[in-house]
Amino acid sequence: MQGASRHGPGTARTWRSFSCLNVEAAGAFTGAPGVACTIRALPALSLVTLDDIVAARRRVAPIARVTPLLDVSLAAETSLALKCESLQPGGAFKIRGAYNMVAQLSSEERRRGVITYSSGNHGQALALAARELGAPAVVVMPTTAARIKVEGARSFGAEIIFEGTTSIDRRVRAEREAEARGLTMVPPFDHEWIIAGQGTAGLEILEQRPDVRTVVVPIGGGGLIAGVAAAVKLSRPDVKVVGVEPEGAAAMKASVDAGHPVTLEKTETIADGLMPLRPGDLTFAHVHQFVDDILTVTDLQIIDAVLWLYSNAKIVAEPSGAASVAAALTAKPRLRGPVVAIVSGGNMGLDKLEELRRRGH
Repeated sequence: MQGASRHGPGTARTWRSFSCLNVEAAGAFTGAPGVACTIRALPALSLVTLDDIVAARRRVAPIARVTPLLDVSLAAETSLALKCESLQPGGAFKIRGAYNMVAQLSSEERRRGVITYSSGNHGQALALAARELGAPAVVVMPTTAARIKVEGARSFGAEIIFEGTTSIDRRVRAEREAEARGLTMVPPFDHEWIIAGQGTAGLEILEQRPDVRTVVVPIGGGGLIAGVAAAVKLSRPDVKVVGVEPEGAAAMKASVDAGHPVTLEKTETIADGLMPLRPGDLTFAHVHQFVDDILTVTDLQIIDAVLWLYSNAKIVAEPSGAASVAAALTAKPRLRGPVVAIVSGGNMGLDKLEELRRRGH
């Protein structure tokens, strides 16, 4: 993987991405198993700067908590602290990015309303951000969305539309609704304002644990790791940033291995927030630039981490939020301590916890 950027704060940086399009031109290559394609340069993507993230921190301060860092080294038998983003309003880190974006929309855009597509946590965050900033919100969710996440988004005033079971299904529906109703799309991860907002968690980690050597971050579409990695590497290039994906939904790892974003045929994991079929172009660019390694964990390891957190740290973490801890507990020799693992979300009811307890035994 490409080494960490050493550009200074505020320095403009670009990443040129490529796309598999057709097989007509000479020089086609295999971008994914069985897919021949030609390379056509797409417009250069601007990576977020440290200045962007610092500005986002000021912007989200009215609503995003500085979440605690909980030392669980004794129980983990290794140097490990948890960044408890499960304690954010809405139960997940997503409020950082959603609020950062909605706050920068024009008054007319907010008047017309905002829309997103989400398995749950980003939808709740957008609903909350929109309510606080006076904008109507629509959230397109999968038909399989967890009830606690659906009810959470509704409680913040969002209109809920159910569509399909994949991120592609709900994205297409959201884009159609946005066009028909004049709504502004607030994407779940692939936007510089979303990434900058999520990066504010990285700034907090560096301040709360100045001696940190490794930061472990779960990966779905990549917004959290993109922002955190940028914040960390542009501040402290010596700190390692490690991403974690479920074995059954490792789209970012597949993309990094291929050298460009790839689309998986399907994803299957207990971690419903880590299931995109494809990472974003912009999140991929940040991961390629700033992330040192990507690990995968099994669903059983994720379940064990959920139960471990509940028993040893008294933290309720949904499977998506516990993936980083699963890696921290099972890959100790690969991670230089002190380690900070981000517990990214805690939207899980007791019924789900009991289900996981049964599956874990």
